[in-house]
Amino acid sequence: MSQRNDLAEYLLRLGDSALVTGQRLCEWCGRAPALEEELALMNVGLDLIGQARGWYDYAAELLDDGRNADALAFKREERDFRNLLIVEQPNGDYAITTLKLFFYDAWHLPTLEQLSESSDERIAGVAGKALKEARYHFKRSSEWVIRLGDGTDESHRRISDAVDRLWRYTIEMVNIDPLEQELAKTGLAADPAFVAEQWQARVAKVFEEATLKLPEPAVPFYLNGRQGLHTEHLGQLLAEMQFLPRAYPDATW
Repeated sequence: MSQRNDLAEYLLRLGDSALVTGQRLCEWCGRAPALEEELALMNVGLDLIGQARGWYDYAAELLDDGRNADALAFKREERDFRNLLIVEQPNGDYAITTLKLFFYDAWHLPTLEQLSESSDERIAGVAGKALKEARYHFKRSSEWVIRLGDGTDESHRRISDAVDRLWRYTIEMVNIDPLEQELAKTGLAADPAFVAEQWQARVAKVFEEATLKLPEPAVPFYLNGRQGLHTEHLGQLLAEMQFLPRAYPDATW
């Protein structure tokens, strides 16, 4: 593919992961364990959906095929999505949601740190704005992992079970993707090696404070969100998320 198409693909990866994470968080509306947490989760979700819009707008311009940000979000099929596998996993209990968000935040923050210095001014602008939000997101999710891990026997058991359930999906946060590596060489994308190193360091530090055992590094398996090979959970999520715009394609607000 040309660099233009490669960059559009990269922007879709960023946008899809942010959008799917935001959608999952919004599922906690009216169901969170405390009012303050419900408000916090909704705010984080809205932040991420807003960030996704920025990436989709730019991707649509690069693709130049008549689709806009809404079409990219609501009218693509499951195999066309490029989000990280971990963000599409069901919310589960609050420990699973917390850990999912922490793993994503620990990857997202260094990604945005690098992108805020991208050679592409448009990317640097979107990332620079999102970076302020991402710092808060990482701080919040880190504190919750520590609170659950170093809390009661029950909270420690639940967050430990969440680690066992989610760890395999962290492989996508540390593997070196060729497309991203090539874009990083031109200064357009985040360096995947830097992101992986930062992710590992941040997770190790928080796990130590949370008295959680750090598993052996995850290994690749047959699914790959960057290639559109998803778990069954993404299709179910998209069916709900995309129902209205697909049922009423000409509707406007």
